[in-house]
Amino acid sequence: MAIKVERVVFISLILDLFAFTIPLPLFPRIIEWYTVRESACPNGFLARTLRLVSVTRNFLLRTPAKNPQKWDIVLLGGFMGSIFSALQFFISPHIGSFSDKYGRKRVLLITMLGNILSALVWIQSTTFASYMLSRVIGGLSEGNVQLAIAILSDITSAANRSKALSSVGIAFAICFCIGPPIGAYFASQPLPPNIIQGLELNIYATPAALTLVLLVLETIFLAVALPETRLSQKQEGKSADFDLDDVSPSPATSRSVQLRGASVRDRLQLLESLSTAHFLFLGIFSGVEFTLAFLTFDLFDWNNKQNGALIGSMGILSALLQGGYVRRVIPKVGEGVIARRGVISCFCALLLLSAVPRLIDPQNPSSNAAVRALQLSAVFLAYTSATVVNSLTSYASLQCDDITEDKDRVTGKPKDEHHPNLAKGKALGRFRSRGQLGRAIGPLLACASYWSFGPSKTYLAGACAMLALMQEMGSLTRTTRARVLKQTARRSKA
Repeated sequence: MAIKVERVVFISLILDLFAFTIPLPLFPRIIEWYTVRESACPNGFLARTLRLVSVTRNFLLRTPAKNPQKWDIVLLGGFMGSIFSALQFFISPHIGSFSDKYGRKRVLLITMLGNILSALVWIQSTTFASYMLSRVIGGLSEGNVQLAIAILSDITSAANRSKALSSVGIAFAICFCIGPPIGAYFASQPLPPNIIQGLELNIYATPAALTLVLLVLETIFLAVALPETRLSQKQEGKSADFDLDDVSPSPATSRSVQLRGASVRDRLQLLESLSTAHFLFLGIFSGVEFTLAFLTFDLFDWNNKQNGALIGSMGILSALLQGGYVRRVIPKVGEGVIARRGVISCFCALLLLSAVPRLIDPQNPSSNAAVRALQLSAVFLAYTSATVVNSLTSYASLQCDDITEDKDRVTGKPKDEHHPNLAKGKALGRFRSRGQLGRAIGPLLACASYWSFGPSKTYLAGACAMLALMQEMGSLTRTTRARVLKQTARRSKA
């Protein structure tokens, strides 16, 4: 059953993330279209929003922008992404709690209906306000990734959890490489005249219609192929397969022993520490992702095609690393170690990015030294993308495992039921919520720092923050290892 569910989840993620990534490269073009369309309405929603963006840019920017209207449109596109993440921060814990109560499949199908409604509104959005409404509906409805993680956590044990969850990262990497180019291609393809006859649609109704088709197919596929997994571990007793008297030195065994002996308080404390690390990491990392386009535009005058090639190569390398490296190494060394290695890699990337402006030759902006430093930093960022989030997510999910021996002495109920904060859906929803808050705040702070203090100081500050996070995660890993050894010694004496 587990292999079948993993395949169903992976296919659904591919469909869902294709639909999610298709509109990403269209944000600036959509805003430009609305700007022209609503130019006769100076007090409209878009005009007021762009004035607010312009005031923010002028406040932060050290020198006047060469093309202020273009910068405002790019910045507004970033704000739209932050709004989506902020909505995810709000809704993720509720989606998780509902899935604990009513079942993963039922809640997932309900969220899919919201995504379909979002696409329908986009197709017909002829005003910027209506387009933002479609984004708001989408932000409040997107639950596929979160529930996919909960489903995979339901059907896997500690030994193979990370391997299964790596498929989520692989789906992300594949779709972020292919989805945006597909969206850009279909943006120039009109809908058949017999379909749009007499209708006033969005200028990018074709990619919107493609998104709608993908979401409908995903919903039908999930309704037919996905079983309910909420109670699968309890029914099958997956966690009870472990003999505590037969303790091997492998990280997977150590994690299971640690979980079986860990108190609810220990689990909640570790979950809180992992959630904080998730928030801090994504806050920094998403800021780097957002300002990378600023850096290449400012220093190298790269066009969209060159930027796309850089980001696409990072996605391909990330997918290869997750499929060929992370899935094999995590069971040997553990999630905490792999996550820390990814943070170290991000630290190296930020140091390189901080040096790029200093390597620029004024006579030759595309000098080899600066470009090579940028390309090497992209390799480090790809490794970071392949390791940190998936490892932290897997580590967090392990704290919620329903372990047979770990029951309340009075009621006899498993601790994840007796203590609702350890229910998988709710706990992982809160974990994802923290990360989405980081994604909402990070680009705004990075953009403010980039324009106020310049790229070198911004990336150097990010490197210092990653260094602090690296030290904290090292301390967390050592503490967890010490707890495992202590519990193993106690059981050996008993």
